[in-house]
Amino acid sequence: MRAGALLSRVGALVVVLGVIGLLPWLSGRDPALSILRARSAEQEPTAEALDAIRRELGLGAGPVSALGDWLGGVVRGDLGRSWVNGSEVLPSVLSGLSVSLTLMGAALVVALLLTVALCTPTLVRGARGTLRGNASTGGPAAALAALPEFLLATLFLLALSVWLGWFPPYGWQGPQHLVLPALALGIPAGGILGRLVDDALPAVFEERWVGLWRSSGCTPGVIARAALRRAMPPVLPQFGMVAVGLTGGAVAVETVFAVPGIGRTALGSAESQDLPLLQGSVLVLVLLGLTAGVLVGGARRRMLGPGLRDAALSLPARTTGTVGIANRVVPVVSAVVLAVVIGWGLLLEPLQLDTVARLASPSWGHPLGTDSLGRDVLARVGHGAVPTLGAAVLVCVCSYVVAMVIGFAPSLAAGVAETANAVPPVIAGILVAAAIGPGTVGASIAVAAVSWPPLASHAAALVQEARAAMHLSAQRAIGSSPFWILTRHVLPAIAGPVARHAVLRLPGIALALAALGFLGLGAQPPAPEWGLMLAESLPYVERAPWAALAPAALLLLLAALAVSLSTLPVRRVSIGVSRDV
Repeated sequence: MRAGALLSRVGALVVVLGVIGLLPWLSGRDPALSILRARSAEQEPTAEALDAIRRELGLGAGPVSALGDWLGGVVRGDLGRSWVNGSEVLPSVLSGLSVSLTLMGAALVVALLLTVALCTPTLVRGARGTLRGNASTGGPAAALAALPEFLLATLFLLALSVWLGWFPPYGWQGPQHLVLPALALGIPAGGILGRLVDDALPAVFEERWVGLWRSSGCTPGVIARAALRRAMPPVLPQFGMVAVGLTGGAVAVETVFAVPGIGRTALGSAESQDLPLLQGSVLVLVLLGLTAGVLVGGARRRMLGPGLRDAALSLPARTTGTVGIANRVVPVVSAVVLAVVIGWGLLLEPLQLDTVARLASPSWGHPLGTDSLGRDVLARVGHGAVPTLGAAVLVCVCSYVVAMVIGFAPSLAAGVAETANAVPPVIAGILVAAAIGPGTVGASIAVAAVSWPPLASHAAALVQEARAAMHLSAQRAIGSSPFWILTRHVLPAIAGPVARHAVLRLPGIALALAALGFLGLGAQPPAPEWGLMLAESLPYVERAPWAALAPAALLLLLAALAVSLSTLPVRRVSIGVSRDV
């Protein structure tokens, strides 16, 4: 590991720890006042009461001293005491962590089983020499990967718990309560892993050694195992990112199914302003993500061996063929339906109340029914597209600009990007909400803070490749200035591919913003935002399922559009250095 990358990783981790430790002061509110209100909302915030709390918790020394005390406590295994009930934070964090680790372990089993199911046809055909063209599982895998965990959890709750009654909808009393949360977390993760491996295998089977082994009489089983080992090192970093994604997705899934895990603990502590419990919960989630990344990196280095550890190992570019009819029709249909629903909804009033028509079924007057306050659902989903998609475009542009700047410092990009990747959007949303309060601006800042690393990693890899090109060596030899090389050769080589990568991530950014709205960390009532609408309709899902299905259907159409964009032909896939899926 290069010294620059190591320093950047350590520096970024220190920044994250500093933000967590300074949460009581970053909010701009008096920590003593927050503690007083958390303990007793009726008590008058007199100067004497606030001074007593400051003396009790040592808040009078200032933020720097408090940060040092908190970090010292972390080193000793002491995370402090809850501001609400005075209990120790560490036991609560460990209790939630054990539940979350159980859930994540079950979700990982689901993801690996799904990965095997998606990749087995390609692996078998490639080992037998019958693989022709693109792998057939790319489309289904991409469709599963594009499903947000909170949306899948809501659909499972509706279909398998409310309508069919196969599984309990809430709680954590037995193995039967583990099934639906594990499926909601594991299916998208399995789709991502399945597509990554499935995309990598055809390029491996096109390498010359496969034909040589086959002509030498090696069995398909031997070839399949060797091909799988050859394909795994470049995609292993993505496995770590998927594991990090499980920690963020678990927050929403635990909230939907009322699972007492560490994610739900963090969200509840943010809502109650119990900052010591929030600090401990977020710290554990961040360390969990970093640990997953370190373990996967070690596994990759072990698989590469000493001869290739310091060398760049990437798979050959996988060329894609012509775009199928389905890949042409799906984006057009999705875009048309979204445009019609949004345009129709924008013509209606989203905040008009009709208490007589509360939870009304779809009719000519209300094509998508009404919500619990009698507001027209079609009007709200139409107007909700503006904050959801508009904020997503702005976040996407900001992420692209940051990626283009940081991409020219590959060592810095590697360390900072890996650390930022360890903070899922939901965790970033909790931190931002704790600092500046929930809202559309805070949600946009949170998603932007964690959306640039994949683009920056992609840009850094392209910059390294461009600088090593032979024609640039010739340009330097004939005396071309660095500015000329940068503006005429390097920038044009990376701007286009990174921009296409950013466009592919636009629907995912919109879904991340919707997830924060669903958790109450984004737009606040009565704003007509898709994620918030879905959260507001959950308590009434048995009486009026259409109120939840309308925003869910639009989010699914958005996911379908993301799948169609991601399956378009590309010139080059850099699996080992970017999070392209």
